[in-house]
Amino acid sequence: MTKSLDEQAHAGIHGLHAYVPGKPIDDLKRELGLSSIIKLASNENPFGVAPAVKQAFADFVEHGAADLHRYPDGGGYALKQKIAAIHDIDPARVTLGNGSNDVLELTARVFLGPGKNAVFSQYAFAVYPIVAQAVNAEVREVPALGPDADMPYGHDLDAFIEHIDDNTGVVFIASPNNPTGTWLAPQAIEAFLEAVPPGVIVLLDEAYLEYQADSERPDSRALVDRFDNLIVTRTFSKIYGMAGLRVGYSLSSAKVADWINRIRQPFNVNTVALYCAEAALADEEFVRYSIQTNAVQRASLARELEARGHHCLPSQANFLTFDCGRASTPVYEAMLHEGVIVRPLQSYALPEHLRVTVGSEEENRVFLAALDAVMEGE
Repeated sequence: MTKSLDEQAHAGIHGLHAYVPGKPIDDLKRELGLSSIIKLASNENPFGVAPAVKQAFADFVEHGAADLHRYPDGGGYALKQKIAAIHDIDPARVTLGNGSNDVLELTARVFLGPGKNAVFSQYAFAVYPIVAQAVNAEVREVPALGPDADMPYGHDLDAFIEHIDDNTGVVFIASPNNPTGTWLAPQAIEAFLEAVPPGVIVLLDEAYLEYQADSERPDSRALVDRFDNLIVTRTFSKIYGMAGLRVGYSLSSAKVADWINRIRQPFNVNTVALYCAEAALADEEFVRYSIQTNAVQRASLARELEARGHHCLPSQANFLTFDCGRASTPVYEAMLHEGVIVRPLQSYALPEHLRVTVGSEEENRVFLAALDAVMEGE
């Protein structure tokens, strides 16, 4: 008998819901007729793209656009060489992605599937279950630490170990974690890797690593040498302000990188993104400015929110997650009318929490004024 379309789509797909990104500025302009909007919903760099990237983009338009009818360098040779030099690693151990999300999906396609399971924390990045279920793997959500823990809602690595079995293919951990901002101590990550069976892939998502205090950062480069089952992912979207260009990468053993590259689409990073990412790596001044300013503004914003009675989760990222003391979705919706876009966390099972990107000093001031207006108006 001929199968229906519903029957052709596997069980994992039926259980999925599409990822919903932060509301775009243009959508809000069309819907509400607003001309001045501040978006603090997607953890983008409030200072825009790195100046070196702007210059590289202009140079490309002037000198390189004539070659846009050609396919990109499928192996990303030049960019991989620069990434490898920065990390003092063999380029064969670098994998490029269309954003680090691409590497998450590639990892799932190689190491997960029917009969396998993926392990990740409650309140972790929504893409982890998406990429696992997309290949019809079982998902195992590990309960997070409680609200009164030293790292409230953070990863409980001891509980992770209890969820790993012979069918576990990938363990996803993030430090700092989105959407909570929480992080893992370097020694905790190392001890966890020592406890995980060597045949289980551990993907350490470091999308927000640059915003973390130096003393809190693990030496993930050294860990990649020690643990063949470790994949470390990084992105150009946050600190370099290149979210719209979509470039990320991973460091791993050469064997794991080879397996991933066997299924990676040969032109997954476009020519302009490759060119601009090379330039970004040299813009150390912009990186330092973004890190230092974020630290100052994050602390200031947290103090202001706490003074208003909105408890903030500890964060080492470029955003804060805080408790509204009421359902956050109506607060989010009301703030849209004030011209401020933030992120409600109902979809992350944190129905009374909002996540706000740390903006510039002026953007944070406007956000707080809008929050006050909404809270006072209810």
